Amino acid sequence: MGKRRKARELVLQFLYQTDMNPPEGRGDRTTGGTGSGAADGGPRPDYNGAAVEVEITSFWENFKTEEEGKSFFRQLALGVMTHRNDIDSLIDKASENWRLSRMATVDRNILRLAVYELLYLEDIPPRVTINEAVEIAKRYGSEESPSFINGVLDKIAHTQTKKTDMR
Repeated sequence: MGKRRKARELVLQFLYQTDMNPPEGRGDRTTGGTGSGAADGGPRPDYNGAAVEVEITSFWENFKTEEEGKSFFRQLALGVMTHRNDIDSLIDKASENWRLSRMATVDRNILRLAVYELLYLEDIPPRVTINEAVEIAKRYGSEESPSFINGVLDKIAHTQTKKTDMR
């Protein structure tokens, strides 16, 4: 398995962990970790860089993961968490008839990771991002996850451009 794939899988685990056990005041499991009011479309507090760094450091220490891919992991985890409101809004719009809080936690976080890559990482072609997300969904999601994720990401990829100025 490549370093980037492994880093993506670790970010998925990190995002899953923060969804299931959000830091104080950041939401709860009933709203998918999206915070107070998010289930009905209301705003919720976003993570800031310092808070995410604490979570990343804790994750890295507790899971004793390999050093390879650590910088890519950190870039993805920090990016997804600090841009989570924007990412969740795009996923909500693209996934017709599915609210974030109703999605499987694994699917929701694979989508968050991939949408961050689509929007903010210019060096990764959209096809690669979508393929990686689908492959990870095959490994960690349900039987329906790969096609669901492919459809949502394809829609987002065709409607959005990279936001290089916001990285």
